[in-house]
Amino acid sequence: MDVWSDPRRRRRWLGWVVLATGFALFSFHRVSTSVIADELMRTFDATGTELGVLHSSLFYIYALMQVPAGVLADRFGTRRVAAVGTLLMGAGVVAFAGSDSYALAFVSRATIGLGGSVIYIATLRYCANWYRPDEFATMTGLTSAMAGIGGILATTPLAVSVAEVGWRTTLAGVGLLGVGAGVAIYAGVRNAPTDAGLPPIEEVSPPSGTTFRSAAGHARRVLADPMTWVLGVVFFAFVGTTFTVLGIWGVPYLVDRYDLTVQQASTYVLVGNVGFLVGPPAIGRLSDRLGVRTPIVAAASALFAAGYGLLAVLGRPPLLVTGAVFFGTTFVGGAGFITFTLVKNRHPAEASGSATGTVNSLGFVGVAALPVVMGWLLDAFWTGETVDGARVYTALGYRAAFAVAVAMGLVALCGSGWYWWATNRRPDRH
Repeated sequence: MDVWSDPRRRRRWLGWVVLATGFALFSFHRVSTSVIADELMRTFDATGTELGVLHSSLFYIYALMQVPAGVLADRFGTRRVAAVGTLLMGAGVVAFAGSDSYALAFVSRATIGLGGSVIYIATLRYCANWYRPDEFATMTGLTSAMAGIGGILATTPLAVSVAEVGWRTTLAGVGLLGVGAGVAIYAGVRNAPTDAGLPPIEEVSPPSGTTFRSAAGHARRVLADPMTWVLGVVFFAFVGTTFTVLGIWGVPYLVDRYDLTVQQASTYVLVGNVGFLVGPPAIGRLSDRLGVRTPIVAAASALFAAGYGLLAVLGRPPLLVTGAVFFGTTFVGGAGFITFTLVKNRHPAEASGSATGTVNSLGFVGVAALPVVMGWLLDAFWTGETVDGARVYTALGYRAAFAVAVAMGLVALCGSGWYWWATNRRPDRH
């Protein structure tokens, strides 16, 4: 049957597109610091460590909110939670664009994280209600790929706009788009097919009424499962590294080591975001078709570590090789999102928000921590050189920073191997 002749399928895709737009906007803000890093250093007279802290302020609150976000999505449903979060995100962006001090910029960026913290988990909750279980990994990959679209917009298009009208005007305009997306989510999304007057999707039970008490109980059981933490560490390694390289240090690395302009460097980071756009849905689809999860994650972990190993060992490989590493590592890093399917399958459907939210929270602990770690290493090897008020970091500093990325790939490999061993000893779905 043609997708658009089935009202349930047509309705679910329309709802997903609206939600995915909100998530793409949030993903833009997660990685936009890389292009405007020098502008922010000059505006707020910030060191590399301070810039890392400012960048990570979004992720501190994001990581803390993931378990509560899952509980809220399970209790109130996607529509209200995602709409309110997207509106708050847009307001935070407008405030950040108008910030006249480092402290206000920190609080404004944390507000972006607070609003955006519920969008992804609420979207996965929507997918659990509107798509069959054997479609969930594919939809997780497609949803995660929207981060690639947001990331692409935060590279060359952002650099061009900043050069034309300045970073403040550019971000203020994007913030207003976020407010519009919040309104569209409330108007166009329904929590489940039954809320839209349609029969439920095959193999998907209509969601029952969930109280805070039962939602909190689901969250406690998810947190008590040791495998939740193992999967969270795997996701920590993949997503923490990817968003640190693409989101803050990728453009400075290319500018400092290859003497590129910010616009030229942003094009290579754009290539990395293309990998993030196509990797998660491709790997998720492969996982659904083969019915294989953990071995795919393990193989991707090894490739992830090997790719960043080239940058750590060579320091300044040919530029085309660096672009290929950015693309390849973000493509295989899409396997990290299989952890959401693994953790979802371990728990009742009513707990899907809490389960995916917990793993997501651990992942974004990495997104908050690794920029500061890499920034500290870059500062440690800094020789005092600056250009127009922005620090220029050494080859040794960047090699040390990329060594952290290699270590994260090895952590993901060990975690996925541990999960495979544990679930084969005591059969769970893997």
